[in-house]
Amino acid sequence: MNEALPDVPEVRVVGLPQLTSGFDLVERLDLPMHLKVHGPLEPMGGEQLAKLSEAINLKGRGGAGFPFHKKLRSVAEAAIKRGVRPVVVVNGSEDEPACRKDTVLINRAPHLILDGALLVAEALGARTLVVGVTRESTQRSMEAALSERGLSNTRRSALKAFVQRNPVRMVTGAAASLVRSIDGGPAIPPGRKVSASQNGVGGAPTLLSNAETFAQLAIAARIGPERYGNTGLYDEPGTVMLTVSGAVARPMVIEVPTGVPLRYVLQLAGAPPVPQGVLTGGYHGKWIDAATVNEAIVSRNSLDAVGGALGAGAIMPITQETCPLGESLRVAQWLADESAGQCGPCYLGLPAAARGMEDILNGGGPAALEALKQVAKAVKRRGACSHPDGSAMFLESTIKAFTDDLAAHVLGNGCGRPVEGVLPLFEGGQLPAGITSGAEAEESGPSRQKIYVDWTLCRGHGLCADILPEVFELGADGFPTVAQAQVPRYAEAKALRAVRRCPALALRLEEETARDKGPSRNLPVLSQGRGRRALGR
Repeated sequence: MNEALPDVPEVRVVGLPQLTSGFDLVERLDLPMHLKVHGPLEPMGGEQLAKLSEAINLKGRGGAGFPFHKKLRSVAEAAIKRGVRPVVVVNGSEDEPACRKDTVLINRAPHLILDGALLVAEALGARTLVVGVTRESTQRSMEAALSERGLSNTRRSALKAFVQRNPVRMVTGAAASLVRSIDGGPAIPPGRKVSASQNGVGGAPTLLSNAETFAQLAIAARIGPERYGNTGLYDEPGTVMLTVSGAVARPMVIEVPTGVPLRYVLQLAGAPPVPQGVLTGGYHGKWIDAATVNEAIVSRNSLDAVGGALGAGAIMPITQETCPLGESLRVAQWLADESAGQCGPCYLGLPAAARGMEDILNGGGPAALEALKQVAKAVKRRGACSHPDGSAMFLESTIKAFTDDLAAHVLGNGCGRPVEGVLPLFEGGQLPAGITSGAEAEESGPSRQKIYVDWTLCRGHGLCADILPEVFELGADGFPTVAQAQVPRYAEAKALRAVRRCPALALRLEEETARDKGPSRNLPVLSQGRGRRALGR
């Protein structure tokens, strides 16, 4: 089993270091050492800074990849229009178990991040700078860095600067969660989506970006766009910080120029020569198969083109010896647990999706697969943050990437391989109880019930789809799109409830015996009151 990654794993570099300059000299670059390694930094005007970030095609390195120059101009315009001082926020939360690149930068090169953030604050005329973190080590390092620069949160400070520490949760890293916590609320997204650029901390326009993004800006401001563009690809210049873990001999954070073959990165970390698959972009990312790995290079566009994702910079291969669906189930269950618990499609849908994946592993058959697809589809674009969307993307990618294994579980007795737990989780990657990957799941796997729609009675009320979304989806005409379907084992109680609550009494359940697999009896699903009325007609 793969244990949780340390805050600061091994750090490597391909080519000449930029963000990791000086890492070979000291464990942490304090302000004097930072200036010796990188030199001083001159301030820049707002439009000059926007043109610089546009020239190097700087995009957010936290996962979303939004162009930095657009965000900078949006905040500046909103602040001028409203006549208020904007706020600058560095997001160093990094709460995925497989991501450590921002944590490494904050622990080892905090002043490089502050360089970029202070450039932006001065260009925008901001009077408040906040650094969001979730780990004790990052809090200590960043607070020490602020102190070394003489920055504080006192009333007399020209620029108030402080560290906001939040719990380690997946949703904590969302921009809206961080803004809400800085304002004194809980570190979870608000009920409605708002743009921090327009209405952020204290209601002021807020430039919020990832820690690595600010560090990249600081490098570009020192060396200029032409020299910055000499590294990496012409359309995505510079370097990328990656966290490589999973089935590797040496988990590490590595700085590489864009354009480096992905297989070379995996080789440096001691990954299998032919991995079964590689999860790219983190747990809101996408799987690519072994053949695709040889085509991929490290860049946002290249990974997108082959069906992967750069995302948060996490790269995780798995071996041929582990069950990929079982590995994905562990992640799906963790993602479900990480819900903020306030949006129904997320806190109900993600556990249902995880149960659907579990049902597939335990022999639930085509019905379980169809149920998982429906749930994943239903949770997208319906939450207050991107957590349900990213989780659904991960699940859909799993189904698409491992078709052979999926067929073995759906149509046969499983792939026969154990779940090794190679994908890192905060709780040590323990395999959830009761999960199997082979034929030994017979007792808890196959569904025993089928649900039927009587079209002569159905009136299109749609209640069945609300109660049992794992099975029913309404068509454009408002009627269910299936006439009969097997019910996943975990949803049998919900199926019974759907039958009992159908206003038109148009649903029925039948159970198959293990002996003949044929319908043995109709389940007594009607209440006594409804039964008497039905018999008395």
